[in-house]
Amino acid sequence: MIRWRKGEVVRIRREWPGAVELDVSVPEGECRALAYPPLVGRPEPGDEVLLNTTALAMGLGTGGYAMVVAVPNRLPQDPTGPGHLVKARYTPLQATVLGADEQDSPHHETLREADSIDGMPVVVADLHSALPAILCGLYADRPGTRVTYVMQDGGALPAWFSMAAARLREIGLLAGVVTVGQSFGGDVEAVTVHTGLLAARHVLGSEVAIVAQGPGNLGTGTRWGFSGVSAGEAVNAAGVLLGRPVAALRVSEGDRRERHYGISHHSLTAYGRVALAPADVPVPMLPGEFGERVRDQAELLAVRHRLVPVPVDGLHEALRDSPVRLSTMGRGLEEDLPYFLASAAAGRLTASLLS
Repeated sequence: MIRWRKGEVVRIRREWPGAVELDVSVPEGECRALAYPPLVGRPEPGDEVLLNTTALAMGLGTGGYAMVVAVPNRLPQDPTGPGHLVKARYTPLQATVLGADEQDSPHHETLREADSIDGMPVVVADLHSALPAILCGLYADRPGTRVTYVMQDGGALPAWFSMAAARLREIGLLAGVVTVGQSFGGDVEAVTVHTGLLAARHVLGSEVAIVAQGPGNLGTGTRWGFSGVSAGEAVNAAGVLLGRPVAALRVSEGDRRERHYGISHHSLTAYGRVALAPADVPVPMLPGEFGERVRDQAELLAVRHRLVPVPVDGLHEALRDSPVRLSTMGRGLEEDLPYFLASAAAGRLTASLLS
């Protein structure tokens, strides 16, 4: 259930496109809060705000903010313009957006009968944290590639929550963000992963799409109860649209839980059971016994997919030069290097497909 608080804005900490981080005074003291001005308006110091403190109370590592639900004394103006796609539907913060695929869109005619992404490589990943690492591997071997991020709705729903995506967009390493399903706030909105991929290709002119959920990940410790199941469904979408799926492996040496050590069961389930379309699976050539473990586990996916050994020489250096901070499940680059190398290997393989 939701935890509610009223508070007063003390200061603005920082902001990026679509989001403002605040310090807010509440009865228990001060807390860190996040507001999305396109939804609730821009809070200013001294404003009274209504907060949802559920994630803060749970101590969530990714989403541990109090969320500003409203600035009661200064509501934003009603939106104007076209758009009838409702996202975050039937919640108190449902928002109307213009979908690239809807009738009022200037892109409707382009997408109305579109049925192919023309062999475009589609890199699929379980976690949002793979996004910058994939780009590091891709751009190390093929700078200047036009890449779009297609954001699923398994994690954060607002694309504005991702500081990484905002920065990558700002410096030109992403041509744009397409938000699909219930996620919203991208440069382009779409109804499904399928129309999101078509928009990436035909609206944004992308050479590569990267599909992953937004920041945050829901898992229950069961075989099927995790949001990354959608990675397998994204492989299917890329396949049916005549793209070239590249299934990035979730690999970890820093997570000692048996189900995640080596290749995570998330990848083995999503690609081994859910994905019915064949994909290229980049297998990072990691050294030592751990590397052997990863290669042995990857063989489970060879029944349907094509395993592609990918050397990782030079990728550590490329990752060190990442323009955004690399972190997964609270671990940085050096704390779980194989995770980031596996993601960068997916970028390297993708670069070779474009040659």
